[in-house]
Amino acid sequence: MSASDPLHAPLRQRARAASAQELEAIPWLLVLTPEQRQSTIAQLQVADAEVGERICRIGRPANFWFGVIDGLLKMSNDDSSGPAITFAGIPPGGWFGEGTLLKRETYRYNIQPLRRSVVAGLPIEAFHQLLETSISFNRYMLNQLNERVGQFIAAREMDRISDPDLRVARHLAALFHPQLYPGVGELLRITQQELGYLAGLSRQRVNQALNHLAGQQLIRVEYGGVRVIDLQGLRQFPALG
Repeated sequence: MSASDPLHAPLRQRARAASAQELEAIPWLLVLTPEQRQSTIAQLQVADAEVGERICRIGRPANFWFGVIDGLLKMSNDDSSGPAITFAGIPPGGWFGEGTLLKRETYRYNIQPLRRSVVAGLPIEAFHQLLETSISFNRYMLNQLNERVGQFIAAREMDRISDPDLRVARHLAALFHPQLYPGVGELLRITQQELGYLAGLSRQRVNQALNHLAGQQLIRVEYGGVRVIDLQGLRQFPALG
């Protein structure tokens, strides 16, 4: 783990063991045997990441499989030589970077918190050990990779969408993915400003889009977040509008 903020020690140096409550927020631990779970927990690390820190940086070697215990992260290609693209927002329950670890490559994206977040990391060798010894973990990883491919295809499609209401609808639907982000449930803690960062829109325009989607009875804007009323309808928007 690394950090770009000179006022803080690198994220890896601030890492600690996960609490019992934090471990309960890691969905794939449930597919392991008791012995595998105990060994894996001993190697897991968690840390509090501040806004703007780089959890992953383009060109750096992948040393951890990362997940979000609490908070919200943004996966993008900021600072790359190509056009700026936000690939995904990563809410609680989301784990990412498995493809890069499998190939033992360097990162092709940056990961930054949009708010103060609790991030977990499993060292790369522990990750590969699970792949070599756990059939159930392999099944979990196959499902993860399959859903991830669909996510990135959708992200490229979203980047071409000019309609603001549709952009917000697609980004919200992606954040409510039950396989990739099981920790979200029906209520996503996100501000209009944070959603604007992901969708590439102003807070004011996001507000208008949310009101439109709420008027279609697809979502409900609540204090501190957005609740999905009709996930399938949100995915199909504007077909039902």
